[in-house]
Amino acid sequence: MKYKHIFEPLDLGFTVLKNRILMGSMHTGLEEEKNGIDKIAKYYAERAKGGVGLIVTGGISPNIQGWTGPFSARMSSKKHAKEHQKITEAVHKEDGKICMQILHSGRYGYHPFNVAPSKIKSPITPFKPFKLTQSGINRTIRDFVKSAKLSKIAGYDGVEIMGSEGYLINQFIAKRTNKRTDKYGGTYENRMRLPIELVKQTRAAVGTNFIIIYRLSMLDLVENGSSWEEVVQLGKAIEKAGATIINTGIGWHEARIPTIATSVPRAAFTWVTKKMKEELSVPLITSNRINMPETAEKILSEGDADMISMARPFLADPEWVNKAKADKSDEINTCIGCNQACLDHVFQRKVASCLVNPRACHETELNYYPTKNKKKIAVIGAGPAGLAASTIAAQRGHIVTLFDADKEIGGQFNMAKQIPGKEEFYETLRYFKKQIELHKVTVNLNTRVSAGDLLKSDFDTIIIATGIKPRELKIEGSKHPKVLSYIDVLKDKKPVGKRVAVIGAGGIGFDVSEYLSHEGESSAENIDVWLKEWGIDKTLKARSGTEGVQPEFHPSPREIFMFKRSKGKFGGNLGKTTGWIHRATLKKKKVQFIGEVSYTKIDDQGLHYTQNEEAKILAVDNVVICAGQTPLKELYQPLFDAGKSVHVIGGADFASELDAKRAIDQGARLAAEL
Repeated sequence: MKYKHIFEPLDLGFTVLKNRILMGSMHTGLEEEKNGIDKIAKYYAERAKGGVGLIVTGGISPNIQGWTGPFSARMSSKKHAKEHQKITEAVHKEDGKICMQILHSGRYGYHPFNVAPSKIKSPITPFKPFKLTQSGINRTIRDFVKSAKLSKIAGYDGVEIMGSEGYLINQFIAKRTNKRTDKYGGTYENRMRLPIELVKQTRAAVGTNFIIIYRLSMLDLVENGSSWEEVVQLGKAIEKAGATIINTGIGWHEARIPTIATSVPRAAFTWVTKKMKEELSVPLITSNRINMPETAEKILSEGDADMISMARPFLADPEWVNKAKADKSDEINTCIGCNQACLDHVFQRKVASCLVNPRACHETELNYYPTKNKKKIAVIGAGPAGLAASTIAAQRGHIVTLFDADKEIGGQFNMAKQIPGKEEFYETLRYFKKQIELHKVTVNLNTRVSAGDLLKSDFDTIIIATGIKPRELKIEGSKHPKVLSYIDVLKDKKPVGKRVAVIGAGGIGFDVSEYLSHEGESSAENIDVWLKEWGIDKTLKARSGTEGVQPEFHPSPREIFMFKRSKGKFGGNLGKTTGWIHRATLKKKKVQFIGEVSYTKIDDQGLHYTQNEEAKILAVDNVVICAGQTPLKELYQPLFDAGKSVHVIGGADFASELDAKRAIDQGARLAAEL
């Protein structure tokens, strides 16, 4: 077997996990949906059927104060336990095991009832917490224990106690958020009292034959977090208190260091877990940016951890484990770490999904059943929308021909994959190439199809997925030799000077600026370089892993000026959970942001513009236009007028932003209906 360490069973004494892969906790929004229990049961059952060794649910609160938001999921009554039996029965039916995560959000709760060790507001929520009284702490411990006992009634194989990421337990541990002077504050022995009591009392309540995972924050990445010595001290105490397994938590949610975004190198934090393994005897789980079997196998074979936790990769592909076991890793639909349809959705209080797999969390409504009416289908355009539509239609049994004027499939993905920190798009293209091969899609590249060609063809259905063209800037000098489009830069590799104006502050403008400020080099594949860029101390001598550490960033090879017409922050439409990373990266590269301008002209002197009613000239070598795009759907109307069965998807349908999430979802849903 190629991945022998992944598929080595893990004996916990009273039960055995069939492999070393844990589906980590992630809230999906299904927890609060109407009929959400039925939907989430189907969602977890598919992952259990896909071979995962152990599943941990999204965070379930032990009481109302611990809600992540109003009316979020909790386990505090026998009624709740009975509802959850649908989930556990569905997972057990597929030979899976599942633990329920007990999560008390503390001051992170997005509601007015939240509580914390001290009355200190979180920077990521608008509500100031109430300070827990001594009796309030006792009640909270009782609620955790009750929640664990109810989870056992619900049929769960265990619980995970969430002690990391800056939630309530973590808030008690750190000086940053704990200013108490009673027995739960002051010295570290006092501050770590709560998690020890929780684990000890939970173990006493549930007995010995029940999994207790404790999620330990091993790197807080915020000021006044825990020192490494304190983390080790707590880990040993948690083990002694009765934890079966300890899981690795990295970073608080308010930390200004990325931990799971696509720009973070794969397995960037397994060295932390490896260091903790020297201190503890219980099995340790490592996590963060592990998305392929080769990476997981390497971590396990080198002894960095006993198990691998992955959450988003099981949104991308529920069959991840079975494909790895069958030595078919080239068929895995890889998580690219974009956060666009998972975390961004959850923070907007929408149901999560996945950019590369729109079925994720929609398993009861979006299915690719074999067709009963085989059709000949033409798909024009091999970008994200066209690739999704063609491969899924072919998977269902249709005869599909895919056309593209370019020399390779991928469309906008072929530009995205070149942006430093977005190299994971290579995996998406590898996946689609394999799907084309498996489902026998006929591919005609270097082929520009006309409406006349299609009118003469015998295709039953035609799907227009021809994408977009860049919007031209309508000012004097827009054709000047200094002017380039983003396609000129990213696709055609036209030379760009040392002083550059980028017009447009959306996703494309940020991508182009990132590309030009890196000159092709990327830290996404070099963990040590990346850690230095973000000021993380690998020796762990710095408290919280970061205090007093100065980031070491490579300077940009160019002076870059980013312009936009509108008010507001730059990159305002970027992802909620990743936009700040892009802004921070460009600021480190000393990109200058110039807003609220109007453009006058471009000439030999440079870019002429007006700001605050003052005419200005910026001398630049090049002006790169990233000011949006327009749909390319000229083929549609003549085909529609001729009565052909024709559909438009992706950028050809709507092009205000390049949106791969929308494009793939649209292509998948159309293919499911044909």
